[in-house]
Amino acid sequence: MRTRNIVTCTRSMPSNQATPVLGQGPQPAPNAPKVVVGMSGGVDSAVAAHLLMQQGFQVEGLFMKNWDEDDGTEYCTAITDLADAEQVCQRLGIQLHTANFAAEYWDNVFSHFLNEYQNWRTPNPDILCNREIKFEQFVRYAETLGADFIATGHYIRRTPIPQADAPLGDPSQPPVAFLKGRDANKDQSYFLQAVPRHKLERCLFPLGDWQKSDIRELAKSLGLANHRKKDSTGICFIGERRFADFLANYIADTPGPMRDRQGRYLGEHRGLHQYTIGQRQGINLGGMPGRPESPWYVMAKQSMTNTLFITQDEGDLNGAWLRATDVNWLADTTLPIQCSAKIRYRQQDQACTVEPGADGTLVVRFDRPQRAITTGQYVAFYDGERLLGGANIVRRDEPNLPHHHTDKT
Repeated sequence: MRTRNIVTCTRSMPSNQATPVLGQGPQPAPNAPKVVVGMSGGVDSAVAAHLLMQQGFQVEGLFMKNWDEDDGTEYCTAITDLADAEQVCQRLGIQLHTANFAAEYWDNVFSHFLNEYQNWRTPNPDILCNREIKFEQFVRYAETLGADFIATGHYIRRTPIPQADAPLGDPSQPPVAFLKGRDANKDQSYFLQAVPRHKLERCLFPLGDWQKSDIRELAKSLGLANHRKKDSTGICFIGERRFADFLANYIADTPGPMRDRQGRYLGEHRGLHQYTIGQRQGINLGGMPGRPESPWYVMAKQSMTNTLFITQDEGDLNGAWLRATDVNWLADTTLPIQCSAKIRYRQQDQACTVEPGADGTLVVRFDRPQRAITTGQYVAFYDGERLLGGANIVRRDEPNLPHHHTDKT
């Protein structure tokens, strides 16, 4: 475990700063709920803060630094992102706090990320970061600032939506539900499936009903300098570098055989952690006598023999079921249920039945076979637009494969 070294500070708008364009909006009532917005330096969190101000909330910002291994290198954008967040908060006329959660991120997200790859699974650090940092450490820190709610720029909806002039904890309100974002191309509900219900209920999502294009237009009209800033993509701590190069800094390659479904030797792989189910690129297997010229795909990993199984038949990638653990329900649910599910971001909803397994896992049976179900990833459950919850995939339906190999030919 790394030594926790949280660093915090508060930044106020300089006295010589021009009057913010948005300072002309409604002033919050003295007893209005206080919201601390996670300010990333991007356009989404900037507009989220503005919308909450317009709704009458008391708004402050928090910039979270979650990775400090590459400070001063081309891969780390934290310095630029903080400068952008400061500029936005100056423009909005709100206070910006900063906190360093790098130690917590290393212990609770990155260490898990490495452990999963060392066990030949494919993790999703974005989902884990939301659960362990953005909706855990952030919530705790915001509470020390006296926050009633936190807020982020995620594209997801909640209902009912708390109002700035309504009493907190109104028992007449129905239970909180979380829905897909209106912008189908930006809906981020999949990434919030693992956040505990009581934590997610502390969060406001002002962008849930917006289209991304409209958010950029609004930011431009408000004079926010980051209205054109490119959206962040990929895993935050890897940045623009090659994934294999980054992973090599932490996990040693252990080469082994590549075989087809019948167990015939085809070549050598670099290390099972370098591949994920359904992968096409990076197999580096050229044309072979007696084989079609179609591409090869990763079909399965066999840890006991350090074997990578590959196939040219995409049907070999399909599976009808999965088992999952670490279940997190965001709605009252009684099993078994028929609902829809996603096993990856932006996948179309897939009809399925969810039932308890005899071994304590959750069993998900799909109406239609699914391509490249991957252990280590997450499955999210939906009832129409409503996010029901999610779970971590630990087993999958895969072809029967040979377990003993003695030849290299």
